[in-house]
Parts: sequence; C-alpha cells; structure tokens
Amino acid sequence: MISAIVLIKADVNRIPEVAQAIVEIEGVSEVYSVTGDVDLVAVAKVARHEDFADVIADRLNKVEGVRDTQTHIAFRTYSSKDLGEAFSIGGD
Repeated sequence: MISAIVLIKADVNRIPEVAQAIVEIEGVSEVYSVTGDVDLVAVAKVARHEDFADVIADRLNKVEGVRDTQTHIAFRTYSSKDLGEAFSIGGD
C-alpha cells in the first residue's frame, strides 16, 4: 500500500461534517481534527499511485467545505512495531 498524508483547510463551521464525509471515502483510513495551520489531517492508502487521483483529486477535494489541501506522499512507513523488530535483530 502507498500512503499519503493530506493536510486540509476546511470551513470552520463545517469541520465535523467535512471530516465525516472525508473518512467515508474509500481509500481514506483516518481523519484527525488538529490544531495549527490546518483543520484536518487525513491518511489515504491506495494500491497504486494513480489511485490517489480518484481518492484525493476527484473525491476528497470536492467535499463541500474543503477549502484547500496539501498532499504528502510517503516514501516509507515506520511504526513502533517495525522499529521494535529492527532493534531486536541480533539481540538473541
């Protein structure tokens, strides 16, 4: 799977509705309401790079209340499970 992090600016009075509409899009696994320069952060996961066009450009960007987005495609994903396994190599 290929992951992307999407930073979303939304109409302030519609943040909960925008978040709910985005998380219902196939390919979006999570949406976070955050503080800072953006209102929401979404995580999209697809099988092929080309699929981001459908998930992000054709669907997420067209959700009513979305004002602006920035998409960051991940090169590699790290998790606490991955890091624990890496540090345990040769530890036996």
